[in-house]
Amino acid sequence: MIYRVVEHDGGWAYKVGDVFSETHPTRQAAFRAAEQAAAAHRSEGSDEMIEYQDRRGRWHEEFETGESRPTTKVAQRPSTDL
Repeated sequence: MIYRVVEHDGGWAYKVGDVFSETHPTRQAAFRAAEQAAAAHRSEGSDEMIEYQDRRGRWHEEFETGESRPTTKVAQRPSTDL
């Protein structure tokens, strides 16, 4: 899972797949937010039953352990002058 910092809605946001974060005033602020979100996504949680809808519109239910976390990465650190 890659978090990318992009221009969005008059500012900067991070994007994962087709989903944008909230807009930040600077690229650096969006990068910091992406780092925090990526780290949180990797953090262990509790075991839970989850439901999700696939691309064909079908619903699924699965048991997800709190240890099952994705690998995340924030693409390209912006220079501090941006």
